[in-house]
Amino acid sequence: MTQAMEYDVVVLGAGPVGENVADRTRAAGLSTAVVESELVGGECSYWACMPSKALLRPVIARAEARRVPGLRAAVQGPLDTAAVLANRDYFTSHWKDDGQVQWIEGIGADIHRGRGRLSGPKQVTVTGADGEETVLTARHAVAVCTGSRAVVPDLPGLAEAKPWTSREATSSQEVPGRLLVVGGGVVGVEMATAWRALGSEVTLLIRGGGLLPKMEPFAGELVADALREAGATIRTGVSVASVERPGGTGPLTAVLEGGERLEADEILFATGRAPRTDDLGMETVGLKNGAWLEVDDTCRVPDSDWLYAVGDVNHRALLTHQGKYQARMAGAAIAARAQGVPLLETDRWGAHVATADHAAVPQVVFTDPEVASVGLTLHEAQAAGHNVRAVDYDLAGVAGSSLYADGYTGRARMIVDLDSETLRGVTFVGSGVGEMLHSATIAVVGEVPIDRLWHAVPSYPTISEIWLRLLETYRG
Repeated sequence: MTQAMEYDVVVLGAGPVGENVADRTRAAGLSTAVVESELVGGECSYWACMPSKALLRPVIARAEARRVPGLRAAVQGPLDTAAVLANRDYFTSHWKDDGQVQWIEGIGADIHRGRGRLSGPKQVTVTGADGEETVLTARHAVAVCTGSRAVVPDLPGLAEAKPWTSREATSSQEVPGRLLVVGGGVVGVEMATAWRALGSEVTLLIRGGGLLPKMEPFAGELVADALREAGATIRTGVSVASVERPGGTGPLTAVLEGGERLEADEILFATGRAPRTDDLGMETVGLKNGAWLEVDDTCRVPDSDWLYAVGDVNHRALLTHQGKYQARMAGAAIAARAQGVPLLETDRWGAHVATADHAAVPQVVFTDPEVASVGLTLHEAQAAGHNVRAVDYDLAGVAGSSLYADGYTGRARMIVDLDSETLRGVTFVGSGVGEMLHSATIAVVGEVPIDRLWHAVPSYPTISEIWLRLLETYRG
């Protein structure tokens, strides 16, 4: 038996992005249905942001405490692994979504459990666990917010070996004795940091020349130094050719190109993401299943007046906070169009466009030391044709850093647009810098002139005094 229901807006995916689209459309008075095939709350709540940061928080706190006189001797022992994992489980709500369901119901949206597929323009068919189908028709918009999934390469023996992806790495109930991490991006370095501190012998296998290749080069270098100091092994310029694990249990062997064999208990592939648009019925609206969805700055798919793709699926900025930002913009645009607003605010930094996706994406890597960046790197700014100058300063050179920890190690860089004398980007590396990032984000988004920043006085003695040192260095 097939049911039919009609809403103003249908949202495919109940992760943080879908939740925020629904929140905005409901706030505008539009009836909204949310479709979810897994847990309401999505990847971030159960297999990414929340569990990974719960694992990393005690790791970073202990590392920083060991650098504080008078506290160092009290924190020399190992982490309480059971307590760390239990805390991680608490922050995932033990992989139950009751609270998230209550939140969606609380804003007045309807949840439809099951596999949702586009089945024509403005139409989504939901197949429940019992095989029953419900056809949802949208009067105004369908928003695809299905996120992304980890990519596992097609290597001989890998499927049988049952490798870890980010999901297994953040949810494992056991600490592997030996862990191979393939990939040097954010997931790779964060999980290497966490599991090394919990007792794993960690080896990172990097195809390229270093860690965090999309960030300023010094970021990856400082994180690599800290990982080595913590006892991890980093191998660059190597590739895995095959994996052997007969029967899918017990120790495994990774065979590198060239024939070298490495034994381990688990292997994590942190080698990229793919859009969750496979088997989504894209062909029914003239699009390709399994592909990233191109959108304009309102997150609407070109040549469509009703289809939106928000969050990871549009490949603009694969970060939870950025997807939620897009959701706020897309929700506002959907509401405005539904209400017949004749002209949307689509100018730069307008109310209906995701300008920050281009100009000011912030990101924190929760390693020891932390990495925090926003906007363009020097390489990106130069490649885009901007007339820029990089201004660097040793973060250990401010009083707040020396008080924060003995032997503080860090670095800061701001990218100054020499034509406008505003900032194109900022990167901090060091303990505690994640909480400093929003000041940089405001400076970049607000396009605050250097001369005005000179009047933003940092409190003494805090690490934020780095702003004064950067400005002094720029002015000479």
